[in-house]
Amino acid sequence: MKAGAEDGSARRRPRPAKAAAPRPARTATHEIERYGSLFAQRTTVMNSSAMRDLMALTERPEVISLAGGLPDTSTFPPDSYAALMGTVAARACARALQYGPTEGLEAIKDCVREVMAAEGMNIDRGEVLVTSGGQQVIDLVCKTLLDPGDVVVCEAPTYPGAVPTFCSYQAEVVHVAMDDDGMRIDELEQTLARLEGAGRRPKFIYTVPNFHNPAGVTLSGARRHELVRIASEREVLVLEDNPYGMLRYEGPSFPALRSLSEEFVIYAGTFSKILSPGVRLGWAAAPGPVLEKMNIGKQASDLCSSSISQYFVCAYFEAGPWQQYVHSLIEMYRRRRDAMLDALAEHLPHEAYWTHPRGGLFIWVTLPDYIDTTDLLARALEERVAFVPGRAAFVDGRGGSSMRLNFSGVDQEQIREGIRRLGEVIGEQVRLYGTLTGAERVGSRPARAGRAAFPQTGELARILHLPRKHTE
Repeated sequence: MKAGAEDGSARRRPRPAKAAAPRPARTATHEIERYGSLFAQRTTVMNSSAMRDLMALTERPEVISLAGGLPDTSTFPPDSYAALMGTVAARACARALQYGPTEGLEAIKDCVREVMAAEGMNIDRGEVLVTSGGQQVIDLVCKTLLDPGDVVVCEAPTYPGAVPTFCSYQAEVVHVAMDDDGMRIDELEQTLARLEGAGRRPKFIYTVPNFHNPAGVTLSGARRHELVRIASEREVLVLEDNPYGMLRYEGPSFPALRSLSEEFVIYAGTFSKILSPGVRLGWAAAPGPVLEKMNIGKQASDLCSSSISQYFVCAYFEAGPWQQYVHSLIEMYRRRRDAMLDALAEHLPHEAYWTHPRGGLFIWVTLPDYIDTTDLLARALEERVAFVPGRAAFVDGRGGSSMRLNFSGVDQEQIREGIRRLGEVIGEQVRLYGTLTGAERVGSRPARAGRAAFPQTGELARILHLPRKHTE
C-alpha cells in the first residue's frame, strides 16, 4: 500500500465542477419589483420632466429642437469666457475651489441686487438666498411650505418644470384659467372662495407673470395689483417666478409683484436667461422667516451653490455693462420670434391659433381638438423636429391639443425649416381627419394672423381633454 493510503490522505483526482445553472433573465418589471418595497410612497406621484425626457433626443444634430427653453449660449464670446475664468484664477483660485456660505457670497448678492434694481426692485443683501438655478427656488419653496395634500394654486397652463416638483411633494394642484392678460383674477377669487368653503387654504399661488412659460402671455398691470391685494387680504404667499423679465421685445413694462408687496411675495430669479444656464445660479428674495427656512432646506440639499460659478458671475459683472449683452440677446430673440410667427402663419392650418409673446422664449400653439400633440410628437420626431406637448403643462390631463414652441435655441433658418416640417406633420393629421369625417379642409391663414392665444377668454384652460380611445 502506498504511503498515505492508510489515513485517507492519498491524492484523488478532483471531480469536475458542475456547470452553474443559468440565472433566469430579469425583466424590467422584475427589477422594479425587487426594490418596490423600498421606495418612498411619494415616488408613486413623481413624474419625469417632459423637457428633460426630450434632451437626449434633441441632442441629435439632425433634430431641430423647438422643445427646450434653451438660450443661445453660442453668442457668448469664447475669448471673454477665457478672460473671465483667468480673472477668477488670478484673484480667487483657492476660494473659488472651496465651499462657500449656503446663502451665497456677498459679492454675488450685489450682482443680484443690480439685476433686481434694473427691474424696479430694491433689496438688501440679507433678503437674498443664492440657489443652484431658479428651479431650486421652486423646490425649496415646496420643501419649506408643503405637506402631502397641501394645495398649490397656479395658472393653467403652468411651467412644465414646476409640475414634477409639485407632484414630488405630493401637492394638490388647482389650476386657474388664463387669457391674453395672464391669470384670470376673477377665477382666482372664485377658486380661493371655493377652497375656503371646503376648509382648505392654499400654501402659495405660483405664477410666471412676465412672458409666461409656456403660454407666452403677460399678467396685466391691473391684475398684478389685484393679485397682491388678494394675497395680502387672505395672507397667502405668492411665488413669483421671473426668469424672462429682462427679455422684453415690445410693449409696456409692469411692476414686479415683489415691488408691490414684500410681505407675501417670494421672488425667484435666475442668471440662466441673461447670462448662461450652465452657471446654474439663481436666487430667491423672500420674507425673512420664509428665507431662513429655505436656507436650512438648501443646506440639506447641496450645502451651497457652486463657488466657481459665483466668482465667474461676479467677474462678468465687474468686466463691463452686462446690460449690453442682454440687449444683444433681445435683438436676436426678437428676430427669431418674428420668424417663428411668420412660419406658423404660413404652415399651420386655419383652425390653429397661438400667442404673440412680447418677450421671453416661448409661443403656445393650440391645434384642432382632434389632434393629440402627445401622439403628434412621435410622428414629428420621425421628421426630425421636436416640441413640448401641452399636457406637460397641466397636472390633470388637459392641454392635449396644445404645444409649447421655443424660438431662442435655434437660428431663423432652422426655425423656418422646423415649422415647415411640423406643418407637414400637422397637415397629415388634418387630411386624415377630413378623410375619416368628410369634413372639408380649410386652407392656411394669411401671414401674421391667428395671434390670439385664448379666443374664448380663458375657456380653453378649463376644457378637460380626455384621453382618446385608440382603435385597431
